[in-house]
Amino acid sequence: MLANSAHTLPKGHMLIESYLYDAISGSTNSVNSLTYLLYGATDRLTLGLVPTAGHNSVRGGEDSSGIQLGDTQLRAQYGLTSLDAARGIPDLAIALIETVPTGRHDRLGTRPSDGFGNGAYTTALAFYSQMLFWMPNGRLLRTRLDLSQSISRRTAVEDVSVYGTGTGFRGHARPGNAFSADLAFEYSLTRNWVLALDVIYNHGNEAIARGTRNGRPVALNSGTSDSLGFAPAVEFSWTPNIGVLGGVRIIPKGHNVPASLTPAIAINYVL
Repeated sequence: MLANSAHTLPKGHMLIESYLYDAISGSTNSVNSLTYLLYGATDRLTLGLVPTAGHNSVRGGEDSSGIQLGDTQLRAQYGLTSLDAARGIPDLAIALIETVPTGRHDRLGTRPSDGFGNGAYTTALAFYSQMLFWMPNGRLLRTRLDLSQSISRRTAVEDVSVYGTGTGFRGHARPGNAFSADLAFEYSLTRNWVLALDVIYNHGNEAIARGTRNGRPVALNSGTSDSLGFAPAVEFSWTPNIGVLGGVRIIPKGHNVPASLTPAIAINYVL
């Protein structure tokens, strides 16, 4: 459900994959959408973007004023090898991902729940791998291992923001750099039904905001964070190029990370 494929799209083909999910944590329900719009520029190079949007419902607080635009990813993925299960060669790919700050992050007034961006340009370098195995019962097991490291730049911040600053704040913030690892498995029950499981680890460095408020210096530090979770899912494909997926991401309470439950549904279409 979460691991990106290491297989690049054939030249001239497109993938449209839309997700709708509800991140439930504490007093907040955050309903979000994201859509992968990917195009095979060559047989080895896939280009695309991932727009996002969402709405927060906060028990005991102000909900989002409406559906808010989130940050947008620009993606370029290059295939290093192509899968050849008989020879033991996996799909291997590298990806360069630039997150563009199209979502609101500051000047949120009385509705901090309107913040769906971090205001900073973020560059990530990712390594994707994928392999197929024939099981003794004749079914297929596909495995994926995705590793990603992101680095964020500094952004200007005013007033109430996603960084915890208040009215009158003037300064800058930098999201913490982040590392993620995702080990995923897909088992084909039939030609149409697939069971999937992601095991995910995320580490985040400190998000830091510095500036002044009413002439006094302010420094905020979120601290580092670590989480380990998993995401079981089931996928049904009624044609070779259309499928739906439903699952849930479960993250127990971690270091500076609250417990969360995120049911999700997705549909993918290859053109």
